[in-house]
Amino acid sequence: MFAKIEAILYAAGEDGVDLVNLAQILGLSVTATRQQLEKFMSKLAADADSGLCCRLAGDKYYLLTKPETAAVLRQYFQGPPATGLSQAALEVLAIIAYQQPVTRIEIDQVRGVQSSGALQTLVTRQLVNEAGRLDAPGRPIMYATTPEFLDYFGLKHLSDLPPLPETGTMPADPEDLFNQEPLFTDPVETENNDE
Repeated sequence: MFAKIEAILYAAGEDGVDLVNLAQILGLSVTATRQQLEKFMSKLAADADSGLCCRLAGDKYYLLTKPETAAVLRQYFQGPPATGLSQAALEVLAIIAYQQPVTRIEIDQVRGVQSSGALQTLVTRQLVNEAGRLDAPGRPIMYATTPEFLDYFGLKHLSDLPPLPETGTMPADPEDLFNQEPLFTDPVETENNDE
């Protein structure tokens, strides 16, 4: 059961998971889920070889790094990136750069997958930051690029970004779509015409 809880909390990322939702996912009662979470939290806290912990904040549970790992994490994030950005981070960054300001939900819709991990990496590396909140239910955070983004990619202005390729063009006259020769012919129809 702990592996399932850990996997769900990991996948939820910064969004966390509330008790009722977690209980539904696990197919347990709320009480049983709370008991499993308490055991899971104790297990992680007692495991000196694990850098993770589980915390309840507000009404949601989160999988976090232990406070004692803060120094090494700070060193990791403050130093120059040992490697470039992951493919997921680059996808998220491109979406933000061309559609900013944009919410995480909008980014997820474009990518078709959850983007909170990649988004957190970009925020931590100061390539994107919070650019206000959308006036919608839940007031989701909107993200935009930073001056560090421009510097990272050697740009002076956002207008220096290359234009997006056209995904498809419509003919000048939409009726042309219906007046074109068919791409495929029906072999049965062709045989009948030959007779």
